[in-house]
Amino acid sequence: MLDITETDSGYEVKFAYKPYLVTAIKKIPGARFNGGKKHWWIPASSGNALLNWAGVFGDKAKPQTVIEIGEIDPLPELTVDIPLKKQMFTFQGRGVAYNLIHKRVIVGDQPGLGKTGQAIATVEAANCKCVLIICPATIRENWKREIEDKWTYKKALILTDRVKTTWPTFYKVGMIKYFICNYESLKKYFVEEINKPEDKPMRLNHIKFRDTIDLFDAVIIDEIHRCKDGKTQQSKFVMGIARGKEYVLALTGTPVVNKPIDLVPQLHIIGHLASVVSHIPAPVGKDGKQGDMSGYKRFVDRYCQGFNQASNLKELNYMLHKHCFYRREKSEVLKDLPDKMRSILKCDIENRQEYSHAENEFKNFLKSAGFSSGQIDKSMRAEALVKMMLLKKLSARGKINEVVEHVKEVVEAGEKIVVFAWHREIVYALKEAIPGAVTIVGDDSMDQRQRAVDGFQNNPKVQVIICNIKSGGVGITLTASSRVAFIELPWHPADGEQCEDRCHRIGQKDSVQCSYFLGINTIDEYIYEIIEKKRLIVNQVTGGEDNVETVERNIVDELIGIFSKQNL
Repeated sequence: MLDITETDSGYEVKFAYKPYLVTAIKKIPGARFNGGKKHWWIPASSGNALLNWAGVFGDKAKPQTVIEIGEIDPLPELTVDIPLKKQMFTFQGRGVAYNLIHKRVIVGDQPGLGKTGQAIATVEAANCKCVLIICPATIRENWKREIEDKWTYKKALILTDRVKTTWPTFYKVGMIKYFICNYESLKKYFVEEINKPEDKPMRLNHIKFRDTIDLFDAVIIDEIHRCKDGKTQQSKFVMGIARGKEYVLALTGTPVVNKPIDLVPQLHIIGHLASVVSHIPAPVGKDGKQGDMSGYKRFVDRYCQGFNQASNLKELNYMLHKHCFYRREKSEVLKDLPDKMRSILKCDIENRQEYSHAENEFKNFLKSAGFSSGQIDKSMRAEALVKMMLLKKLSARGKINEVVEHVKEVVEAGEKIVVFAWHREIVYALKEAIPGAVTIVGDDSMDQRQRAVDGFQNNPKVQVIICNIKSGGVGITLTASSRVAFIELPWHPADGEQCEDRCHRIGQKDSVQCSYFLGINTIDEYIYEIIEKKRLIVNQVTGGEDNVETVERNIVDELIGIFSKQNL
């Protein structure tokens, strides 16, 4: 059996020693034997000669088409106006233009470049009538917020048991255009029954989908790398729902060409597996009919060979970009990006019952003490602050798994990230859940603190640092990362900016993306709203309310007022 692997400069050829094979391969111009690696090397210029040699002497190896790989074309300019609430960056407009041309696309931009906005803008520009968004449960609220508050004038509905049977009505009467469903709930809302024989692996034709999937003319699939195993129910549900849709936009910030076999289900979902191998002749059977119409066998034979199950990667990258894929790194579009970007990620906390109990106790405390925001003395404020700190901590506990998932995605994309928390308990809980992370807390010695910073800044294997807001928010440089996440909020806007600026300093070459995780219906939402209001005051009013103690005291008083009013 012949093993032929394409490299940047030519081909590596391995085969069991046979004198006639050696004699024949020596006749290929430029052929030479590498004794150290035990393979023959053939220059790229002799590709056709190698193809002929493989065709004559190959056993299972088949002659491979040699294609001319040129430069990847730049993305087209956007030439249509889209009625959006905010203007896109130029590079985002180019992504939308590519999407509109190709319609079924994998958007592989590096995290932080706005794949969500590009997907929304695409279906708006295409005038799609009914859009399904499939995403992890942790970011359903974020999608709703991006659609309704940031980009469009349309409404979005998260599919829940409350609307399990009635959601189509919201579309039919013109109330809702966007419907959001997490991966785990696809079966509940869109599958009528599964008829799989016990002795057979599940196939797509074993699944009977509800007729309601026909309402959608566009499907957006966020984090499509979750479908890299085509044998899972989840992947097959996504395949079935996306089948036949005019627009299928698959989003992933994780590089997808390191292990080509993982691309097969994703390309199948967007309907481009056959396109990517369209330059390779399909095999013809003894009956004269072409086989491998899906392209699976040609893809595996061409791109999944060799020790690492990866071959002809340069060609694969070219074919992907030609038909259905693009990826931009931050470094490529930095001139378009602001120095710092903030985003809110709202999430359901996992300890809702525990949090609600503590919140009710706090409200009862305020009621029994006769608190009002207009009349609060120092001792009353201190007692209320202790109880609000408990609410902050409980909300943070309930968000740990979601933050850990976010961190894993950043790390898998090859980036580093800084995570800030208020409570030491939360710092340590995150460290336990994220192997290899380093920490900075208040009782660290100077040596411990410096070792953590140096490891994060200089060691490629240290990708996560978790810092206490007060201890890690000042006096250190963490420019090895352009990603910042807050699982807890500070009491003062300046503290948050100090934390962000650990990455946003001289030496930072990227735009810094700051993500704030807020528990839905928790104290987080109130604190964030108040802090943003105070931030505007501090930035706009010279000599205004910028004293730290004054601002913190007023934030606490406003929170007391909010919770007190809920007792009325």
